Amino acid sequence: MAIQKIHLSNFTVFEQLDLEFCEGINLFIGDNGTGKTHLMKLIYSACKAADPRVSFSQKIVNTFRPDDFKIGRLVHKSHGTTSSSVKIYAKKEELSKTLSINFSTRTTKWDAEVRNEESWERALSNIESTFIPAKEILSNSYNIISANEKNNVDFDDTYIDIIHSAKVDISVGRNAQNKKQHLERLEKIIEGKVFFDVPKDKFYLKYGHSKVEFNLVAEGIRKIALLWQLMKNGTLEKGSILFWDEPEANINPVHIPLLVDMLLELQNGGVQIFISTHDYTLCKYFDIKAQTEGTVKFHSLYKTERGVKCESNEKFKNLERNTIRDTFIQLYKDEVKMEMES
Repeated sequence: MAIQKIHLSNFTVFEQLDLEFCEGINLFIGDNGTGKTHLMKLIYSACKAADPRVSFSQKIVNTFRPDDFKIGRLVHKSHGTTSSSVKIYAKKEELSKTLSINFSTRTTKWDAEVRNEESWERALSNIESTFIPAKEILSNSYNIISANEKNNVDFDDTYIDIIHSAKVDISVGRNAQNKKQHLERLEKIIEGKVFFDVPKDKFYLKYGHSKVEFNLVAEGIRKIALLWQLMKNGTLEKGSILFWDEPEANINPVHIPLLVDMLLELQNGGVQIFISTHDYTLCKYFDIKAQTEGTVKFHSLYKTERGVKCESNEKFKNLERNTIRDTFIQLYKDEVKMEMES
């Protein structure tokens, strides 16, 4: 299973956008407000809509959480714009499918026009898709799903879904040797294993015979522990799709090379990955370590007078629109200038 491309017309910050993705790792970079997370949430909603129990339009609403649950609020806000359309293209083995949605500012709640949803479900059934939000949530998982359903707290579906994904073990039998090696490498960083206490409905880090509440562990360690849990429970297997919003946030930079290695190995195992990031180190390691053509693709989003546009390239250094690289070059120049003046 692979998401191949997306077409957007008047959706949130995008006036017109066409993007083609690689089957490996796709990295979205760009300034704040250029729609990196919006793209991932939209594609994620389409992936979840492969489940017959999930409506594409309602999943978009539950993931973006517009006021009054009105999907029409996601129409691009420019003079005279009243409607929006989205097309997402996917391929499973030799079968290609398209899922589309159209709505306007007058659309009632999530009552949008969705096309090809049933054929999308038949063709792409049983795919696993996982969205890891920027903010770690498992430390606050206790009763959060029930509280969200009662409107006592307000989290979008990416947070609710990741709790479900972390809790449920869908793996079968013993760990394969390569999976065991991945888990052991992560265990060295977190210095333990993840343990979910079902009666207490809480996550812990288990060190030998003792355990520590997740909320007492550094957030960077908790994020790596979540990756361990998703690999352990069988969520990140061949044919699945992983979305990760700012994986570098709160993680010790010394662990970035290992994180890149792990994600590349997941990609080699048949997992398609979408990442949004502001981190130079993360991008450069992907640039350096991706040895096979088509493994990694960078998508640089930037603002124009006619909405957000995108430049894509398989090499980070070849992007003409690259604020991450430009900022680090300027930092180097400023440091050299300061040294020469001192």
